[in-house]
Amino acid sequence: MNREKSLVKNLGVLSIGTFLPKLLSFVTLPILTAYLTKEDYGTYDFVCTIVSLLLPAVTLQIQSAAFRFLIECRNDLNKTKSVISNMLVFTFSVSLASIIVVFLCIQSVRFWIRIEIVLYFFIDILLATVQQITRGLGKNMAYSISAVVSSVANFIVIYFAVYCSRQGLFGVLLALVFSVLAALVYLVISIKLWKYIDFQLLSKVQLISLLKYSWPMVPNNLSSWVLAASDRIVITAVLGVEANAVYAVANKIPNLLKILQSTFTYAWQENASIAVNDNDSNEYYSNMFDTMFSFLSAAVAGILLFLPIIFNLLIRGDYNEAYVQIPILLIAFMLNCMAVFMGGIYVAHMKTLNVGITTVVAAIINLLIDIVFVNKIGIYAGSISTLVSYAVLLIYRMVDAKKMEDIHYNYLRLFVQLVLLVLMSCLSVRHSIVSNVLNLCAFVLIVFYYNKKIMSVAFKTVMRKLKIG
Repeated sequence: MNREKSLVKNLGVLSIGTFLPKLLSFVTLPILTAYLTKEDYGTYDFVCTIVSLLLPAVTLQIQSAAFRFLIECRNDLNKTKSVISNMLVFTFSVSLASIIVVFLCIQSVRFWIRIEIVLYFFIDILLATVQQITRGLGKNMAYSISAVVSSVANFIVIYFAVYCSRQGLFGVLLALVFSVLAALVYLVISIKLWKYIDFQLLSKVQLISLLKYSWPMVPNNLSSWVLAASDRIVITAVLGVEANAVYAVANKIPNLLKILQSTFTYAWQENASIAVNDNDSNEYYSNMFDTMFSFLSAAVAGILLFLPIIFNLLIRGDYNEAYVQIPILLIAFMLNCMAVFMGGIYVAHMKTLNVGITTVVAAIINLLIDIVFVNKIGIYAGSISTLVSYAVLLIYRMVDAKKMEDIHYNYLRLFVQLVLLVLMSCLSVRHSIVSNVLNLCAFVLIVFYYNKKIMSVAFKTVMRKLKIG
């Protein structure tokens, strides 16, 4: 199977574990908001946020090393066992120690709630590690199904414990525990994890090698959190919660790009890592960069074209101020998707320290712009800081990646597409027939000229299927 077909196959498989969980999260949201008090819902959200923050710090992000190292030794069973055994022993030890600390630090919380929190934290760490082991072994279908299992279990327990039994915070935390436990049990059985554990292969040298790769990813994860949250924190602190609500709504539609990104990233990291030693890796990365940029440009152009309709369908209430922020955030999120794409090349070359440095720089820029301009331009400070920081992140990585791979960028092509998107953004807020017609022309140009290869492949595939049918 060639690299392109492999990428498409992985995208299809991994999308199973992306879209169904998103759908179920929309279904459970009305239950949570209706049957939890604001205090309970705030606690639930806080627990999820804290766990997502502490997990990479506690484990030194060693689970990310599982994926990259296991790709290298898929044909060597002893090396595979060594990587998995060392990783599991380390993860189990540090997570056990950390939950004791967490339990002691939240003594003001009710006893059984504390038990649920530390159980969720402990099992979630193990699940994250086993998930990355699963990806490293090339078992993407099992990885995707585990996400589905987790989401379905979460929905079932929330329905019975929160909706039917009115257990409130206890019920929703119980759902978290059972959902991650169900996914963990499924994966352990599915990949027969016990076959890869051999305590005789525990090695200090192997563990240090894994941690040397993984620890630079910790500041990267924390900085990514800052990039995502600093806008809202500053806006809330300076302009108030109502302004933050407007900004949060403005982010809803651009977040559609993140769903595409999260699915693509997992598939791309595997392909990029496998292709790194090929003779034509430079050409492959160059073509993939061009294809990805053109595809995302078409996606953004499509959203901009239909933005008035999408906004009126999805957004209710007095949030007109959010509308003008959306085009800025759409371009910002597109640049972020491309920066994440470049991150796959860093992972392929095991240059995780560079990934962390670039993200930290972007996070600092984002926060500084927020603080300096929020009083002067209001909510625009959040969207503009996001755009600038992601632009810097992408440019930095594009330049830095050329030190590892001789990637060829078609700068004129990139510039023209960005100019078209900026023009569409300006026209999308005018709400006139002329602006809509011009946007349609720009959309057609981006889709059918800059994506003609993708369109050609899609057309031929459809025609072939129709002939078979």
